[in-house]
Formats: sequence, structure tokens, C-alpha cells
Amino acid sequence: MNTFKELNIIAPILTALEGLGYQTPTPIQFQAIPSVLAGKDLLGCAQTGTGKTAAFAIPILQNLHNRKVNHKGIRALILTPTRELAIQIDENFKEYSTQLKLRHAVIFGGVNQFSQVQQLKRGVDILVATPGRLLDLMNQKIIAIDKIEIFVLDEADRMLDMGFIHDVKKVLSVLPPKRQTLFFSATMPKSIQSLADSMLNYPVKVEVTPESTTAETIQQALYYVDKPNKNKLLSELLATEIDDSVLVFTRTKHGADRLVKYLDRQHVSAAAIHGNKSQNQRQAALEKFKNKGIKVLVATDIAARGIDIDLLKYVVNFEIPNIPESYVHRIGRSGRAGATGSAISFCDVEEIPYIQDIEKTIGISIPVKEFKDVTIPSGVVAKLSNTNTKGGSAKASGAPKKKKTTSAERRRKNYAKA
Repeated sequence: MNTFKELNIIAPILTALEGLGYQTPTPIQFQAIPSVLAGKDLLGCAQTGTGKTAAFAIPILQNLHNRKVNHKGIRALILTPTRELAIQIDENFKEYSTQLKLRHAVIFGGVNQFSQVQQLKRGVDILVATPGRLLDLMNQKIIAIDKIEIFVLDEADRMLDMGFIHDVKKVLSVLPPKRQTLFFSATMPKSIQSLADSMLNYPVKVEVTPESTTAETIQQALYYVDKPNKNKLLSELLATEIDDSVLVFTRTKHGADRLVKYLDRQHVSAAAIHGNKSQNQRQAALEKFKNKGIKVLVATDIAARGIDIDLLKYVVNFEIPNIPESYVHRIGRSGRAGATGSAISFCDVEEIPYIQDIEKTIGISIPVKEFKDVTIPSGVVAKLSNTNTKGGSAKASGAPKKKKTTSAERRRKNYAKA
């Protein structure tokens, strides 16, 4: 059995890891850490929940600790798409560096910059940032990144989905050309590969799982249900089958709020996190959920990126995402680090093309279930029957044409709604 000690991790970091109960590195950690320690560029493809953050945080801490420098500038920059993920990464750096004298900070938008600026003025070795706030503080001459030794672009696919590609390129144009670059993405379509090729210098490639696959530890289920009956189905499952906390995904902010109001009327404790909520509101809701203060956390895709909840058992896709990779990311919130999980999806007749795309992408058919009096709607039966008898896709069988989701512009519009 492989251990962190075998990876030549220094004693201060090993002590911190042991205090956290970490002894055996995950596959991506075991493969990535030696290359990062050796100073090589790295291209990592791994789905969420594989231990990716530690795969770059641990060797970054060790390399910075071992290298002595005379300047006081920022030495490592981790760029990530969402506030939640940035906070989570910063917390990980804090946990792993308790025995080191390296300073770290996190900056993100949506809150007053004062406290973040004060911390930066005290000096920071490692900075975790979202693109907007980073560029804002750079424009104000508060941050300089010309002495960066290590640059990490995390969740690159989500960066592109959220329309951050131009911000990323602005940051890249200011970084010193001589640096170590670590590039991580859950999926590796051509657009992501092109971006990686432009950033990396003879990188080591680490791919833990095949592109766009779901973890085997997650049990998936699909319910065909009319849109008006989705609320009822969720209530029934919460009352009879879902016996623990559940993360529920909606496609839009307004949909998340409507669902929380409905659950409140059903006397089910729930809260929503999305782009219209303040950072304090989002953090308060997340803490309540982690501490079992509420049973249901309703989230949009963007807000949920970076949520790290130990042993989360249930994820519900109240609405089916129109991008297959989003389905993989969503259900990957459960079944993390080898634990078992359950992913339940509600599909109405208009969402059938999305499910077909998802099944094609993940390479399996999601088992279909029925629940008591919430049966498969006749419209769904007709659509599925029509599709099967004609031997084509739902699009070919007369179903409404699905909007194209391959262009960055279309995806930005979809995520703007969240």
C-alpha cells in the first residue's frame, strides 16, 4: 500500500497530514506529487472528489518551503472559477501547512475588498483567487504577479463554461514566462486541450479516470416525471427513501428559490445557494448543511462548484443539465474518496434529449424507476417509444430541437441564468 511518506513528503507536512488522518494518497496524488515536486509542468485530468487539491497543494508547499527567496512577493497563484472553490482550496492549504511558515490568502468578489487587501499588505506567499477580483486588485496596483514561481489553473473546463477565458489570458500575459504551470480539468475537450497546449511546457499528463465518466461508487436512478409533479416526487422521496442530507440541483437561481419555498411549506428544512445570494448567505447556508442544520441544500451549478462535504450520500438533479459534463460534476458531489453515493434525476419530456446526451457521454444507461402513483407520464412514454421505433435520436423523432451547447457563447448564456 502506497503512503505519503513514500512520496518523499517532508516531515512538517507529513505531521499535518497524519493529524488529518491522511495516510494513503489517492491515485491522482500518487501520480502527480512526484512530478510537481520535480518542478515539471503538469496536465491533470480528474473528476471532482479524487483528491485533486492535495495533489498540487502538498508539493507546492514543499517546494516553496525548500526554496529560499529574498523577495516578499506572491510566489504561488491558484486561479479557480468560484468563491466556494477558492475558499475550499485556501482551507486545504491552511490544513496542510500548520507546521510551515508559509503565508496564504484567498481573494474573491462579492464582498468588500478591505480585509482581503489588508491581508495582502501583510505579505502572502500563496494566493488563491477568482479571476475577477484578481484582475481588479491588479488594476489597482495592489497585487503584482511578476514573481510567481508556480501557477495553477484549476477547474479549467468550468473557467471556459463561465466565460472566464479572456480573464485567464489577461493573467497569463502578466505572469513571468519562467514558471511552473499546473493545469487541472475534470474534462478534456478540444478547447481545453488547446488552452493547455498554449500554457504548458512539456507537461507530464496525469489522467485518473476516463473523460466524462461517473464514479462506480455512485448508484444512479432516473425518474420520468411531468414538470408539475417534480415537487411532489421530491417530497415523497424525502419522506420515504432519502434518509440523509441531500444536495438538489436546479438550472436557475429562481428555480432554486421556488423549490426552497415549496419545501418550507412542506416543513422540510432547506436553503438555496446561487449567484444572487451574498457570500455570507452562501457560507451560512453551506455551514448549516454541513452541520445537519438543514436537510436540503438547493444549488445551481456555479454556486455548487467547490462544495466539499464529507460523506454526502444523496444528490438530486431536480432539472437535467443540458451539458453532459455538468451531470458528471453534479453527481460527483457524492461518492467522494471511495464512499458510496446515490444520484437521482427527474426528467420531463422536454429533457429527454439531455438525458440521451448524458447517457452517451458517460457510456451507460441510467436505470429507470417509478415511485408509487408518480408514474411515467404518457407524453414521455410516447416520446421514448417514437425514438426507439424510429431508431434515431429524440431530435430525429420529432422532439423539440435541443439548443446547441457546444459553443462558449451558448454555455455562458446558460450559466448567466444560474
